Amino acid sequence: MNNIGILSGGGKLPQIIGEKLREKSYNVIYFCIEPFAKVSNYKNLNFKRIKLNSITKIIQQLKKYNVDSIIMAGNVVRPSLKDIHFDFNTIKLIKNFTLDSKGDDKLLSSISILFQKNGFPTFDWKFICKDLFADKFLLTKIKPSISALNNKKKGIEIFKKIGLLDLSQSLIIQNKIILGIEAAEGTDELIKRCYNYKKKGDKGILMKLSKYNQNSNLDIPVIGMESVKNLKKYKYEGLFLEKNKCIIIDKDKVIDYCNKNKLFMASVVKN
Repeated sequence: MNNIGILSGGGKLPQIIGEKLREKSYNVIYFCIEPFAKVSNYKNLNFKRIKLNSITKIIQQLKKYNVDSIIMAGNVVRPSLKDIHFDFNTIKLIKNFTLDSKGDDKLLSSISILFQKNGFPTFDWKFICKDLFADKFLLTKIKPSISALNNKKKGIEIFKKIGLLDLSQSLIIQNKIILGIEAAEGTDELIKRCYNYKKKGDKGILMKLSKYNQNSNLDIPVIGMESVKNLKKYKYEGLFLEKNKCIIIDKDKVIDYCNKNKLFMASVVKN
């Protein structure tokens, strides 16, 4: 089973995963989901264009190119029911899941099960890409302060409640107070929004953790250069990422930036 189809949304993650797989002699085909994937970034790669308006057509494409298993990676905005053609496979998906009333992890799991029933199991790529994850307790030379550690403790306490609800992956904490929980706006907007709520005291931190019911092959927390630049711009102390559960895009560059700009990056294990 060497033909891997990567259903590719926006961002660098699909290409990074694909590069790691090709190094291990897997044949990778990128199925670029329009309009989320930037097709110009795939010009020198084996890619096909797909849309989310018909699951049947996607399955037909996977069969056409002899795909053995699939990976879903990259940013995709949840589709509205009005944007999906009600073919047979889509009706089966909707029967098991109502798009407007369940969490994103449930949606992804439902889609994954549907693909699996049609002969396309999800490929567990994480063991090949271990170096992409936050794999050390301290990733930077900069260490978190006592205030940051206290904020971390508060963040984990709150996350034990919201993480079970498939609600969010990211929190901003300052002075042991939750300033914000990530919603549909994403991590960068959360960082910007919470700057307006900061009071005198410590500088505040970002925490990014996987949800308790999250499918680790489908929806993995990701952080990249834009987010750490925003942490610097909006005067935060640093960030905690869940150990071995959160991916750092351009990891070496991100860590180097944090070191140069006196931001700590550390990992945490949630119980």
